[in-house]
Amino acid sequence: QVQLVESGGGVVQAGGSLRLSCTSSGRAFSAYAMGWFRQAPGKEREFVATISTRGGSTYYKDDVKGRFTISRDNAKDTVYLQMNSLKPEDTAVYYCAAGYTAQAMTNLGRVDYWGKGTLVTVSS
Repeated sequence: QVQLVESGGGVVQAGGSLRLSCTSSGRAFSAYAMGWFRQAPGKEREFVATISTRGGSTYYKDDVKGRFTISRDNAKDTVYLQMNSLKPEDTAVYYCAAGYTAQAMTNLGRVDYWGKGTLVTVSS
């Protein structure tokens, strides 16, 4: 089992930045690809970014490319999502996720573990 706990959400003005963190406990963090997903009010959960076990490969949703950066620190069992130039449409609950490959995890059905989420609100 893998337990994932997100932190770092909050309220920020459009154009601002936030960094989300997700700490893992349980089975070996470095064995899993990690990712971030989000769910806006009234919408389905969607892929945002994923990163491979050693951080060598990353994948991003098109509309966050150049604004969001996913990274991981295997020594700290933590994955991060740096979010810059935030827009009101980025408002959502952001979920941390773990799976076996970063590319496969871009499909929500291939996620094995989910965190409980952290709310990000971007005001205009």
